[in-house]
Amino acid sequence: MKSQITKSLDYLGISSATLCLVHCLVLPFISIIPIGISHNHWIDLLFASIGLFAVVKIVKTNTLRYIKIILLVAMSIILLSIIYTIITHKHTFFLYVGGIGMIVGHVLNFKRHKH
Repeated sequence: MKSQITKSLDYLGISSATLCLVHCLVLPFISIIPIGISHNHWIDLLFASIGLFAVVKIVKTNTLRYIKIILLVAMSIILLSIIYTIITHKHTFFLYVGGIGMIVGHVLNFKRHKH
């Protein structure tokens, strides 16, 4: 049962981080088209909160230490990047680094459990 919960959390984390990364990569190109769509850092915060939920639950399980470190560092980079964006209204590339780190951490955790 615990393995099934971890599997679901990995799916949630991978999909959330991937959607966030796609959102952050595609939206600047879409915002060039004058249709009123702009990048909203609150959407990044929504994705980060979903990812944070998954990371906290996974860190509490018996995951390997290096996977926990990857996930926690990536989540910290994402949250700091979003806070920086909210305060300065400047987008930073560290959000992409954190998103890729989240995907890598969740994929490693997923493979570790041999799903």
